Amino acid sequence: MQHSIVFLDRSTLEANLRKPDFPHSYKEYAVTGPSETLDRLQNATIAIINKVPMREATLAKLTNLKMIAVAATGTDVVDKAYCKTHGIIVSNIRNYAFNTVPEHVFALAFALRRNLMAYRDDVRAGRWQDCDQFCFFDHPIRDMTGSTLGIVGYGAIGKAVGRIAEAFGQRVLAYDIFPQPGLTGFETLLRESDIITLHLPLTSETKNMIGARELRLMKKDSILINTGRGGLVDEEALADALPNKIIGGAGFDVLTVEPPKQGNILLDLRLPNFIVTPHVAWASREAMQILADQLIDNIDAFAVGKPQNVVEA
Repeated sequence: MQHSIVFLDRSTLEANLRKPDFPHSYKEYAVTGPSETLDRLQNATIAIINKVPMREATLAKLTNLKMIAVAATGTDVVDKAYCKTHGIIVSNIRNYAFNTVPEHVFALAFALRRNLMAYRDDVRAGRWQDCDQFCFFDHPIRDMTGSTLGIVGYGAIGKAVGRIAEAFGQRVLAYDIFPQPGLTGFETLLRESDIITLHLPLTSETKNMIGARELRLMKKDSILINTGRGGLVDEEALADALPNKIIGGAGFDVLTVEPPKQGNILLDLRLPNFIVTPHVAWASREAMQILADQLIDNIDAFAVGKPQNVVEA
């Protein structure tokens, strides 16, 4: 059969996308709103999406659809239970962010441990120009070497973060909701870590797993990094903790609602010890090309009856 492939949000992927290796028609849209999904996928057999929701009410009307190829690792936008029941294959992207996400984690961690934002702001405000000596020490600077890094979510990316940490001479503690050898208790990790980085999926079990209680268990000068999912952290609790110096700082690449068109309590903070980036930890040019190549690999595999990277309900 000739497949009809439709990419609903092509603008989310800045990479070359090669043609699938089988007979097909192809159409792409830069972005797709909720009201446009049905019309654009009416005749599609393969849908490529990144963040466009695919819920039961929509899927039930797409009788030709055989595959949803998600151009990301997270698949929470897809009703996977419906897809499984109705024979729709859902695939995702795996193991493409080994380099880019850990690098972003450490970029945030270094900036916060060395108070780069605070010093930048002081220089802009004329503080250095007014000094009587060659430098000033208004904000503490802490080395990475000798510190303790707590990794919450010890999968492929978590382990990649751990390898870099060990190269910096850090002590590594790891916790995961999935049992494996060598893990540390969650509360022990919270109490002993100088930096905590989150790499878990968002589930009912992990939602708001870092709340007011957990933040108070952390060291007063500890740093919280979240490049996983926004919902892992209670944002109101964090918005209270940072200005009240319950923890030392935080670096976030994710929020509970993205994009935050209606605002977000964390975006109201104007603090040098809090950095927000717009969900770009994954988005190096190199990583996006790996993602794009694997995306087409997944589609090619499905077309020959050997689907790969299948996500179960």
